[in-house]
Amino acid sequence: MSPKQHNRMRIDVIIESDKNAAEFARLGQLAEDYGLGGIWVANNANGRDAFVNFTPFAMQSEHIAMGPIAVSPYELHPLKMAISLLSLNELADGRAQIVVGGGGGTAGAMGYKPDRMVRAMRECIKILHLAASGHVGGFDGEMYPLSWMDTTWVTQSRPMIYAGVNGPQMLKSAARYADGMMVSDFTPGRMEWVHGIIDPVLQERGVSPASYPLNNFWAWHVKEDPVEANREARIWLCVRGTIYPDYIRDVVDEDEAKIVTDNISSFAKAYYKKSPDIEGVPDEIIDKIVEHGTSASALEDIDKEIERFKTFEKAGLNQVALKVYGEPDKAIKVIGEHIVPALT
Repeated sequence: MSPKQHNRMRIDVIIESDKNAAEFARLGQLAEDYGLGGIWVANNANGRDAFVNFTPFAMQSEHIAMGPIAVSPYELHPLKMAISLLSLNELADGRAQIVVGGGGGTAGAMGYKPDRMVRAMRECIKILHLAASGHVGGFDGEMYPLSWMDTTWVTQSRPMIYAGVNGPQMLKSAARYADGMMVSDFTPGRMEWVHGIIDPVLQERGVSPASYPLNNFWAWHVKEDPVEANREARIWLCVRGTIYPDYIRDVVDEDEAKIVTDNISSFAKAYYKKSPDIEGVPDEIIDKIVEHGTSASALEDIDKEIERFKTFEKAGLNQVALKVYGEPDKAIKVIGEHIVPALT
């Protein structure tokens, strides 16, 4: 059963990785000034290095957490990942954070196909934990053995290390060792499903499910113009986990799900053309996906989004990372003025 009483929700923001370091700092400062808990950057194959780009902001900011989402051990060896993360953590006075993922576009672009993902994730996060403790010595891993590591230079508290997980096996495994978890595009009903899997494991570990950091990557398209909000949400649907077979029935019925699955390639075509038109899928189905799987309201209807996040809270979600797209300054301002005061 999902917890009903817990701390108020932490609100994070996720920005695009094409921004330069000055833009990172400017958007990060705006988020910090509005009281957001964290700023993330998507770790894309076509983006800038997040660890490097966060450096100026890490040294000028005071409270907000920062880091990349999601970095895979298939693309970056856990030891090098640890060194980059801990270097940022030193600059940020202990405010670095990371989501470790099992796959992702960068690993795919490099030609890597995830193998033994559960073990890879577990060993990676164990290495990050060891490194953050100032470990001297090796690591007896099956996939990532280390003959030697020395991080005695670490002076800050351990950065927050999330496991990026969605499936039941990964959720159950991560509940045994991860500091927190981040899921992607999960509806409130799906969050209750998550708690049904992880709560018994967390309780065995002696961790309260109510306070365990559980974050949800959620698309934010709220704009003054509802037509533009809907258009932007439609264009980006191909990267929403909601449209794929394991999750589509969370937002549409069985017959509608079949239509979506039969035309799944149309979503990618629309994205590459930057078109809101999804060939083969009726508008009413697309509108249902947008309505239930994203935040794409008109600004004048912002109260609807506040109620959505309160429903997430009741389902046991205590953190949400809002992915912003066009005009990130305006998006952060709206989030800071409306969502943060209502939820934190």
